[in-house]
Amino acid sequence: MKFIKSFYIQNRFFYACISIMLLFVFSFVFPRWFIVVKLLLLVCCTFVVLDIVLLFFTRRGITGKRLLPEKFSNGDQNTIEIEIHNWYTFPIQAKIMDEIPEQFQVRDFNISKKLKSSSTTHLEYQLRPTTRGEYHFGKLNVYVSSTFGLIARRFSFNDSAMVPTYPSFIQLRKYDLLAMSHNLHQYGIKKVRKLGHTMEFEQIKDYVLGDDLRTINWKATAKKNQLMVNQFQDEKSQPVYSVIDKGRLMKMPFNNLSLLDYAINATLIISSIATKKQDKAGFFTFSKKVENIVVAERRPSQMQLIMEGLYNVTTDFYESDFGRLYSDVKQHLKQRSLLLLYTNFETLDSLHRQLPYLKGIAKNHLLVLVFFKNTELDQVINSNAETIQDVYDKVIAEKYAFEKRLIANELKKYGIYTILTTPEELTINTINKYLEIKARGLL
Repeated sequence: MKFIKSFYIQNRFFYACISIMLLFVFSFVFPRWFIVVKLLLLVCCTFVVLDIVLLFFTRRGITGKRLLPEKFSNGDQNTIEIEIHNWYTFPIQAKIMDEIPEQFQVRDFNISKKLKSSSTTHLEYQLRPTTRGEYHFGKLNVYVSSTFGLIARRFSFNDSAMVPTYPSFIQLRKYDLLAMSHNLHQYGIKKVRKLGHTMEFEQIKDYVLGDDLRTINWKATAKKNQLMVNQFQDEKSQPVYSVIDKGRLMKMPFNNLSLLDYAINATLIISSIATKKQDKAGFFTFSKKVENIVVAERRPSQMQLIMEGLYNVTTDFYESDFGRLYSDVKQHLKQRSLLLLYTNFETLDSLHRQLPYLKGIAKNHLLVLVFFKNTELDQVINSNAETIQDVYDKVIAEKYAFEKRLIANELKKYGIYTILTTPEELTINTINKYLEIKARGLL
């Protein structure tokens, strides 16, 4: 039974059978070829038997295993490695069919590779998950055939495994390295000129050439009989909260990734940048109620808490309750904080319904509202109109794009900072705004 389950006939076998059948038909017209065709049939049968002996009458054949990472990074290319050892004493042709998770909806995945005799081969392929959660791999199937290519033997390795998909920690590592090397501007992150001094006093020190004369401490100068200046330091340990709207509007997809997942990836990175800047980082989500709360702290385990919290965020498809958000923020956030609110508004009317609550939050906190451009509208606007319908489509698309800019201007009237961005540039634009706020001492 095991032999039958692993026995597969290759296309080359059928081609050979069809060719011999046609030759037999031909030999009825020309009888002298009948003996030759019978010899060809005998040769074909001999090769089939020889192929079976070579592939099946061996102890080990091949061994293989799948090497998986500990976790996947959402929205990024993740590498999976396959290791195959050929124990045959002759080269073989291998067709690897890995049972990848159902979330990818790939039914024709295979890799063809020629394996040298008595050798180990390493193969790689990449997967890009677009949703967080558990990804289950099935068996690793390898179909091997000899040089004859008439018969194939299947080897199946029970490498069933589960890999969790977390928010994009690959991007997190990239921006962490840039932040530590002070090279964030290489990825489009602007350098912002620092204005003025912060008010957090550090010490009084001797004046040296180049110190700002406005910081001279005249009382200390009189006592010491030499110029003394006040030295200030950057204000630290300021709370930075990422507030994620997980309502139905944030389920809108762009490049197979939802707005919610873009916001989650940006939250992970901005939280890491904030902790590197000596600020407190935290986040919470809201829809019908405020959930998934990670209080802003600067402890060593904070990023792990944020990572685990973001992994468990799921949308509930409800209409987001900004009134509930306002009451919870007022009740629980007593210290002035930077709130990066990731949400989306499509029309001015939808904004005006929530504007009183946003204005209430902005009275006690520095509120930055992050919402998204519709890149598909840009494609319609930039396309050439060839029919009357195309003209109507362009006009409507331009109206909605213009309304997005009106929303940003409306929020600025009430001192609410905004980021209107494409989903792909969300992370960079959010970091830019955070660095700008820190440099200007707005918090």
